[in-house]
Parts: sequence; C-alpha cells; structure tokens
Amino acid sequence: MSQPWVPFDDRGLAYGDGVFETVLLRDGQPVLWQQHLERLQLGCERLKIDPPSPADLAGTWQATPAAGWEVLKIIVTRGSGGRGYATPDVAVPRLMSRRVPFQPDPSAWAQGVSVRICSLRLARQPRLAGIKHLNRLENVLARQEWQTTDYREGLLADDHGLAVEATSMNLFWEKGGRIMTPALDQCGVEGTLRAALIDAQLVTLAQLPIDEVALVDRLWLANSVQGVWPVNALWTAQGALLRHWGVSRHDPLQAVAHPLLGYPATP
Repeated sequence: MSQPWVPFDDRGLAYGDGVFETVLLRDGQPVLWQQHLERLQLGCERLKIDPPSPADLAGTWQATPAAGWEVLKIIVTRGSGGRGYATPDVAVPRLMSRRVPFQPDPSAWAQGVSVRICSLRLARQPRLAGIKHLNRLENVLARQEWQTTDYREGLLADDHGLAVEATSMNLFWEKGGRIMTPALDQCGVEGTLRAALIDAQLVTLAQLPIDEVALVDRLWLANSVQGVWPVNALWTAQGALLRHWGVSRHDPLQAVAHPLLGYPATP
C-alpha cells in the first residue's frame, strides 16, 4: 500500500479523495496515537476507503529510531482509477508518509498569541464533519486573508454564525469556571488533543456565536502538535481590536493538556 510518490491519476490529488493525519513524535514514539488511528479509521469509513492495516500504519514511525521532536504526516488516498467522480470498481488505496524535525514554540505558550476573525464562513456538511479529509480549500482560503505576522491564527465560524475552529487548530474558551469547545457535528476537524480532553471529561461541548467570542473569560487555540496557545488579543477581519486578555503563568488548559503531549504544564 505504501507509495513514495503520487501519480497523475491519484484520486487524492485530483479530488481530495482521502484523509490525512499529522502526528507528533517524541523520541520516535507517536503521541496520542490511538486517537489518530480512530480519526483516520472514521475518515476512511465516511469516505468508504479501505483503511491501511495497523502494521502498515505503525511502519510509518517504527522504521527509523530518532531522538527529540518530529512531525509525522500520513496520507491515505483511494488510489488511482475511476471515471470522473465515479470510484473505481476495485480501488487500491495508497498510503504515504513523511516525518520531519519539529520544535514547538514555548513563547506562544508563555506569552500567548494574537488572532483575527476570518471573513470566510465554513459550510455545514455533517458527512464530512470531524474527519481530516484532504479537501481543505476553505482553510486555505481563510489563511490567505492575512499575510502579516501580527496574527498567528484566524478564527472560523460556520454559515450559521457559530464559532468552529481556527484555520489549523481547535478552539477552547473558559466562562464561569468551565472550559468548553464547540461541538463539531456540522463542520470542522475533531482534533486528537481535543478528543483526549473530552474523553477525560476535562472540557465540555457548547455553542459560541462568533459575535460573542470577545466576551469569554479566556480563549485558547490548541492542537496535538503545537500544544495550547492562550489568545492574548482578538481582532476583527478589518483590523479593529475586540478584546485583550492577560496570560497567566499557571494556565488551566495547559496544565491538563500539555502532559498528554509531553510538554511542560507550566512554560
């Protein structure tokens, strides 16, 4: 199943017909591996692609021992063939992977980041919600909205005006002493760190209108590679400051999330 290159007729290349995972490796070992396997399996089920075997997936990180931090990207496509959008009668899925060195950004953990609200709105499509499919054009278009280094991320709402996620991270907030995250049953990606926090009953699901994001007590962005970034400033798409938050050295979300990744609970 493993292929080091993508032929012209690969359906992942042509149509985004596939799924991917981005996995943090710590000293050669995958972090939150079970959550990544479960999301990849769910994505393959939704798209009706035969998933790689556990042995093939394990081979993406077991072959080369390493020290330190790396990021492993796994891509699974339906393979080649089919006429137009019609899938081939017998599909041979294609598995590809690459691992590269990585260094997290402790300054973002300690000082927080400035983010903006994106103009683009995510379309609702429950059959694709949650999975990490290869067609990420909405995220690409949203990320094109700013080129300045003044913002580290952009917040995305759906076409009903509810906050969903950032372009490449999940969204969390605190209000009234509770840490919450959006339910992603209509659109958005269910991150693996988010899944682990929900499973541990450390965060709860809630709705947050994008127009009310500036009213929360704390705001965070997080994923299983970068860890937890406190948001220190929120801006409109037009460049107006909506809210500034102070950043605490003893951050309550970092305290429970970073140990799951092997990062320090207190930067």
